[in-house]
Amino acid sequence: MRDTWQLPAFTETVLGNRRHDHVLVIPVINEGQRIRNQLARIAALGPPADVVIADGGSTDGSLDPGFLQQQGVRALLVKTGPGRLSAQLRMAYAWCLDQGYAGIVTVDGNGKDGVEAIPAFVAKLLEGFDYVQGSRYLPGGVAENTPLDRHIAGRFIHAPVLSLAARQRFTDTTNGFRAYSARALLDPRVAPFRDVFERYELLFYLTVRIPQLSYAATEIPVARRYPGAEPTPTKIAGWRGRLAMLGELMGTAFGRFHPR
Repeated sequence: MRDTWQLPAFTETVLGNRRHDHVLVIPVINEGQRIRNQLARIAALGPPADVVIADGGSTDGSLDPGFLQQQGVRALLVKTGPGRLSAQLRMAYAWCLDQGYAGIVTVDGNGKDGVEAIPAFVAKLLEGFDYVQGSRYLPGGVAENTPLDRHIAGRFIHAPVLSLAARQRFTDTTNGFRAYSARALLDPRVAPFRDVFERYELLFYLTVRIPQLSYAATEIPVARRYPGAEPTPTKIAGWRGRLAMLGELMGTAFGRFHPR
């Protein structure tokens, strides 16, 4: 099956040995001091997961291997082939599955997320859940300085559309803080390792497809804090980017990305 996986070209730098059964994947590109601060917070937390960086081709020097090794990062994967976020995730998830991890937690690398929730994601995977979605909107969650357009789109378009398609209610499907079991990702009916996933499609698709197949899915509260006095960290630029994302959302809801 792995012979049929479609992955972008990438390089790998292994910085340490495997120590845990679960892994934290952090997709990042040119996040500068934000990713450095985030990695320091994760190292101080000491979560029950190894850390793998999925770099989209950073040029800002923030991911120096020496610094990463000091923060306990296990591996740096650098995408050299085409594609954006979904390609980075395909690269990293495939690498982690090949390493034998039982589950994968994903958190954005721009410093907005409360990394203290990482152990809670691992705990839910150990309970037997196959998809764990982080939500700032659950009791105990934190939504700080969320831009109004993102709040409206996430709460009243994105989450309802994907919940209807998944046949399970989710409240924060734009949130990249989430976790998957290896068994769900390896299911040929899911088949995430296809080059149709290039931009944000993979995140949307897994939200729908895994619950559709009767895998156990749940949400847990998380914190997401946008900076109050700085530009919003984002890779989604302008209305063109938002419209493209809307097209990916609707395509997911209508089964465009299901395996044939």
